[in-house]
Parts: sequence; C-alpha cells; structure tokens
Amino acid sequence: MESITILGPVLAPGQVIDRHELVCPIGDGGMAHVWAARQRGPHGFAKLVALKVIHSRFAEDPAFRRMFFDEARIVSAIQHRNVAQVFDLGEAGSLLYLVMEYVDGEALFGLVAPQKRVPVPIALRIAADACAGLHAVHSLVDAAGRPRNVVHRDVSPQNILLGTNGDVKLIDFGIAYARDRAAAATAIDSVKGKARYMAPEQARREPLGPYTDVFGVGAVLFRMI
Repeated sequence: MESITILGPVLAPGQVIDRHELVCPIGDGGMAHVWAARQRGPHGFAKLVALKVIHSRFAEDPAFRRMFFDEARIVSAIQHRNVAQVFDLGEAGSLLYLVMEYVDGEALFGLVAPQKRVPVPIALRIAADACAGLHAVHSLVDAAGRPRNVVHRDVSPQNILLGTNGDVKLIDFGIAYARDRAAAATAIDSVKGKARYMAPEQARREPLGPYTDVFGVGAVLFRMI
C-alpha cells in the first residue's frame, strides 16, 4: 500500500503515533489524511479509531491550524448517533491529528455514481438520518446556553458515511460556519462547499442558517433517486 508523507516522515502501516498504531489509509480530504488506527491501552486494551492527520502543507499555517482546532471543538460537543464523534485532539512532534470514531462502511458517494440509483425507501432513510444528525448540529449551544449557530456548509455524498450496521454518519466539519469559530475562513463572505449541493444563499455569500444544510440534504436526496 502506498505510504503518505507528512512533514518529512513517511506514515505507513504499523507506525505508532502516541497510542495509535496506523493500520491503513482510508481517506484523503482537502486539509488532512485519514487513517484507520488501532488505539492501544494497558492490559491488552485495543480499539479501532479513525485518525485524521493534517496535511503537511497546512500543519504550520496558523489559519489552517485554527480551522483544525475549531473542527475539534465543534464536533466534540455534538453527541448524536448520526454524527461521527471526535474523541481527542493530539500533537506528536510535527504531527497534528484528531482521534475520531471509526465507521465500518463507506461514503454515500460510492452509491451515487452516474447511472446508479438508490432505492427510494433506502434513500429516504439516509436523508432522514442525515437530517436527524443536522438537527443536533443546529441545536448546539455553548456553556452559557447560547446558540452556536453551527452550519455544516458541505452536506454531500462524500460527507455522509454508511456503516455496514445500517448507521448513517455525518462527517467533516472542517469548513463549518459557527458563531464562535476562531478561523476567519468561516466568514459568510467566503464561499465554501461543493457547487452541486450548495444552497443559493451560500453561493450568493448571504447569511447562512439550518436551511442551508437542509438544501444540501435535498440535493443529496435528488442525486440518490
């Protein structure tokens, strides 16, 4: 399997980062590589997790580091079965990573290739579960009970995982908009996301809200059927 280079060192199966033994690469996004990893503990404890490691070209960029920290802060506060959890944020030397829930399955994107259609009952179940996860996202409040106004901004087949056990999980809050984000890249005048699933107000750089993500789910549903 091809290895991945980050900040000089080569990441490869079997390498250990803190308590995490890399198993195999499972994804490559705009900001980071994602690996399946085995988390080790005392007395033979082991747990399979997903390790999201920031790309080398962003690791020393203060703006992208803030985006990464923001993603960790936002997602770790969301507790819902339809949102993949973030368990921890770590640094090991020059490596910056998130420890996330491992989902045994694949992205919805693999089911919506050209000329493929998802059976309507299954498509509706996927869309309903995605909406349930988004409701938890949109309902998120801070310690004082104030709405955090989180908007995913990138609801798409690439960011909806389908588990072999039937679970539907939203992932990748790297470009999410939130009231209390530190990263300037979430400003409403910054267009982020995939054009095929982007709400009109998002494309026009207008204020965003839960309706922005609901449009994304509708576009995904349309693509499925």
